[in-house]
Amino acid sequence: MATYLDAILAAHRSAAQADNRSTEQLIEQARSMPPTRGFAAALRASSELAVIAEVKRRSPSKGDLAPTLDPASLALSYQAGGASCLSVLTDQDYFGGSPEDLAAARTAVSLPVLRKDFTVSAHDVCDARLMGADCVLLIAAALDDAELTDFSELATELGLDALIEIHDEAELDRAVACTSAELVGVNQRDLETFMVDQARAVRMAGIMPADTLRIAESGVRGQQDALALAAAGYHAVLVGEHLVRSADPAAALSELRVALPVRE
Repeated sequence: MATYLDAILAAHRSAAQADNRSTEQLIEQARSMPPTRGFAAALRASSELAVIAEVKRRSPSKGDLAPTLDPASLALSYQAGGASCLSVLTDQDYFGGSPEDLAAARTAVSLPVLRKDFTVSAHDVCDARLMGADCVLLIAAALDDAELTDFSELATELGLDALIEIHDEAELDRAVACTSAELVGVNQRDLETFMVDQARAVRMAGIMPADTLRIAESGVRGQQDALALAAAGYHAVLVGEHLVRSADPAAALSELRVALPVRE
């Protein structure tokens, strides 16, 4: 039985196979882009639990969340609420996003931006840079070891940070073996079933490398979740649904910016 992830990856890999653009030319174009804003640096600079606030219209499991949202206005609300970075969905078929959403959000604010999409080719990495992203998402469950290494190295070459997304210990081992693992996100949502296990990130905190910037993704629904994740050792949370469904996204975001525990 095909899973959500199987279907999404099949669509993206089919599109990648049909993409006949020159990789060399794309890399050259990406290299000529203005400097990025420093996604990882913005997270490290936060003295609180940093919030990566997501521009998200819909999801395969929940359907429409905020289909008529204005990316620029929402980005401004997130910035007013103290977001450290933005995440913008650019997958059209399953999440209702677009490169135009990313461009509109990034133009409206001064925050660094993650392109939230299913990276399956070198062209996807280049496109992230060309559309103005400062960070690219590499999902361990979607890539083999060679792809993880190659795409993370290409991202670095192009000035992009790479967020390596994992769901379990085996994927963490691969992330550490195949990449610098500077930014690692624990997705509490199982991409096979799209079910959320809100305790997963806390359980995995103890096995994360000490020098990794730890990010918890999915299932963050309020201040109590933020407090638990900060106490477990996370530096940041990536939050979408909770914010886009809020009547006051700036206020909802501000509540997530809890103090980080003092560590010896």
